[in-house]
Amino acid sequence: MRVLQITAFSGWGCTGRIAIGIHEELRKENHESVIAWGRRNTAADSVKTIQIGNALDQNLHGIYTRLTDKCGFGSKAATKQFLHEIESYAPDLIQLHILHGYYINLEILFTYIKEKKIPVVWTFHDCWAFTGHCPYFDLVACEKWKTGCHHCQQKKHHPTSLLIDNSAWNWRKKRELFTGIQNMTIVTPSKWLAGLVKESFLKDFPVEVINNGINLKNFKPIESDIREKYGLGRKKIVLGVSSSWSKTKGLNDFIKILNQLPKEYQIVLVGLSKNQMENLPNGIVGIQRTDSEKELAAFYSEADVFVNPTYEDNYPTTNLEAIACGTPVITYRTGGSVEIVEETGYGAVVEQGDTDKLTSMILTSEKNVTEEKYSYLLAQELRFAEYVELYHRILGK
Repeated sequence: MRVLQITAFSGWGCTGRIAIGIHEELRKENHESVIAWGRRNTAADSVKTIQIGNALDQNLHGIYTRLTDKCGFGSKAATKQFLHEIESYAPDLIQLHILHGYYINLEILFTYIKEKKIPVVWTFHDCWAFTGHCPYFDLVACEKWKTGCHHCQQKKHHPTSLLIDNSAWNWRKKRELFTGIQNMTIVTPSKWLAGLVKESFLKDFPVEVINNGINLKNFKPIESDIREKYGLGRKKIVLGVSSSWSKTKGLNDFIKILNQLPKEYQIVLVGLSKNQMENLPNGIVGIQRTDSEKELAAFYSEADVFVNPTYEDNYPTTNLEAIACGTPVITYRTGGSVEIVEETGYGAVVEQGDTDKLTSMILTSEKNVTEEKYSYLLAQELRFAEYVELYHRILGK
């Protein structure tokens, strides 16, 4: 079996690690695997990869998007060149990940897939595939994506358009390109997103739920010098972790609960920019982003509670990482963020923006779980094996 993955990121970030994990699982079973990437590649030299386009092409595509609101419709020359790579490799199946990274042309790619009748598995890491612009629409409670986008309230959100609103054209064009594929299966990491797909113009395609997983060799309770290093003493640590912090990730909500917590509690936020750290109120310890899983495990292990007040999310791996390190999770009722909490019962779910309830749950939370109790729900190698099993079933048909 020859599988070609197409993704913005190879190795880097959550989606990049998923691509590498699938690749390694395929190679373990002696299948052929190649990862085609467009934005960033941190994979080991042993991983066979193909670069799509270059930095100049990405920048031009990004400018094109900002001026026209047509993300995914630049990079024509780069995509045509990439088709030669696909022809040469001759995949039995194509696995798609994030396509809205300013690196590939949707019309050229999907026209080719339809002509060649190549089986496709497409993992949705957000909602972008069936909207006219945005990856998420929760903040503005928009439902236009169900019948046809227009007058987008979030055109200045990623993928940013500075002037024009082409959400209606984007929605119609995506519907035209993405429907009519002879053999496509959609994968979502959460039941929540699977439900949305079934309300979209992609409702006729089969949808499989394959949860995200994490590396349990690194994410487990460990001892560290985190308390000494950051002067936390014996305070109870309220931890927040994000690859980037904004209103949608709940940064303002941590600031709101700061004065509601007793003095023996300490808020620690990991993933802040230098500018955000400089502007934090007294009482919050800010730490820059780290890609070190062992360093993150140290924070999770020392924390008394992990708080995820996210307003837009699919199936955040931070919740899994905290639970694997023995720390309860308190999250807003947002997307698929609630699913691992409800399935394990380890933590609590709070309605969005209810900072009083959030504070109350923090004060009553307790650590009482061992690292192995929920390993079957968290282990990434089990999730990667599910992908390979899915490929077998599809090609077996």
